Amino acid sequence: MQATELRDAHGALTTSPETALSGIDDFVLGFVGYHPRATKVLAVAEAHPESALANLYAGFLWMFLERPEAVDQAAPWLERAKRVRGLNARERGLLALLSAWIGRDARASLAIADALCREYPEDLATLKLGQYHAFNLADPAAALRLAKHGRGCNEHSAPWHSMLAFGHELNGQLDAAERAAFRALDLDEAEPWAHHALSHTYLERGALEEGRRFLADRADTWNELNSFMFTHNWWHLALFELAEGDATAALRTFDDRVWGVQPDYSQDQINAVSLLSRLECAGVDVGDRWQRLRPHLEGRADDVLQPFVTMHYLYGLTRSGSPGADNILALIESQVDGAFVPGNEALWANVGIPCARGAHAHARGDHEQAATLLLAVRERLPELGGSKAQRDLFEQWLVHALLKCSRLREARPLLAQRRKTEPDHPLIRFGDEGSCG
Repeated sequence: MQATELRDAHGALTTSPETALSGIDDFVLGFVGYHPRATKVLAVAEAHPESALANLYAGFLWMFLERPEAVDQAAPWLERAKRVRGLNARERGLLALLSAWIGRDARASLAIADALCREYPEDLATLKLGQYHAFNLADPAAALRLAKHGRGCNEHSAPWHSMLAFGHELNGQLDAAERAAFRALDLDEAEPWAHHALSHTYLERGALEEGRRFLADRADTWNELNSFMFTHNWWHLALFELAEGDATAALRTFDDRVWGVQPDYSQDQINAVSLLSRLECAGVDVGDRWQRLRPHLEGRADDVLQPFVTMHYLYGLTRSGSPGADNILALIESQVDGAFVPGNEALWANVGIPCARGAHAHARGDHEQAATLLLAVRERLPELGGSKAQRDLFEQWLVHALLKCSRLREARPLLAQRRKTEPDHPLIRFGDEGSCG
C-alpha cells in the first residue's frame, strides 16, 4: 500500500513520516539557501530509518565533503534508504541519483537530476544538485536547462530565480542573468546566490566600481551562511578590489574573510589558493600565508576527484614547499592509465595533465615552462570545469609567466583583452612596463 505523502518546504512530495519533515525542510532550505541548518538532517536521518528521503539527503550531504572518503561516509545512508519500502517515484529517482554519485558517475547523476527536475519542477534541492554536477562537468547548457524546467511553478521563489540567473551567466547570457538575479532580489534582497550571479556579470562587463559597491553593501547578509557562500562571495569582492588595483584591500579581505572560516573544507581551500596566487601575480608579498595553508592542503595530496579543484591543491602544495606536491602531480599523471573518476582519462591526458604541469612550473618559478604548457592548452581549459571568473586564475598564471620571461609578443593580445574590462589590474601595469620582474 502506498504510504501517505507529505510536502516539504518547496512543495515536493515525500513518503517520510511527519516527525522527519522538519529535518528534511532544514536540508532543502539550508542547501538551497547556503545555510548551516542543512546539517540538521543528519540527526533526523539517524533517528528515522524509515525516512528514505532524510537518509538520502544525509548521503548527499556527505558527498559534498568532496573527498575520496566521502563515498564511505555516504554509502551507509544509501543502504538505509534502500531498505525502506513504499517510496514514491521522486524518492526512487533520488535513490538512483545518490547511487550514481557514489559510483562516481557524474554524467549519470546529471541525467537523473535532469529527468527529476523535468518531472518535479518544484524540487529546488534536486535542481541545485543537478547544477552542481553540470558545473563540475563543464556543461553550462545543462545548468540552464535544469533551471528552465522550473519555469511556471517557481515564480515566487528567490532561490529559483538566482539559479536561473547563474545558468544564464554560465552561458554568457549576461542580460538574462541580470534580469533573473534582480527578480530574485525583488523577492528577497538577501538572496546570496543572486549576489553571486551578479558578481559574475559585473566582473565580465568590467563594471568594477559598481560590482564592488554592490557586494560591499550586502556583505552583512552573508554572516550566518555556511562557509562556502560566506568565503566565496567575499572572494568575489576581493576580485573587484584586485581588478581596481587595490591589492591592499584584497589582501585584507583574504585575511579577514576568505581564509580561516572552515580551513579543511575543499571550497574554502580553493578560494584561498586562488586569491593568494592572484595576489602574488599582482606583485604582492604574501609573507607566510602559504605556510598557513600547508597543513590543511596536505590532506589533499591524494585528491584527483575534480580536475579543476585538483589544480588548486597542486598549486598550493607546491607554493608551500610541501612534498605532497610531488605526490599529487604523480597521481595526476597516472590518471591516463585509469582515472579515479571513470571516463576522465581523456580529459586528464589532453587538458588536465598539461595544465597541472604548467601550474606546477609556475608555482616553482619556472616561467618559461609554465608559459609554454599553459599557452598550449589555453583554449581547452573550460573543459576542466569552474566558472569563467575562477578559470581566470589560469589565465593570470599564463600572462604572469609570459611577462616574467619577456615573451611580450604573446602576452600583449592577452593583456589587450583584459584591458577592456580591468584597465587598472596590476598585470596591465606590468605589461605596460614590459615585464613584472
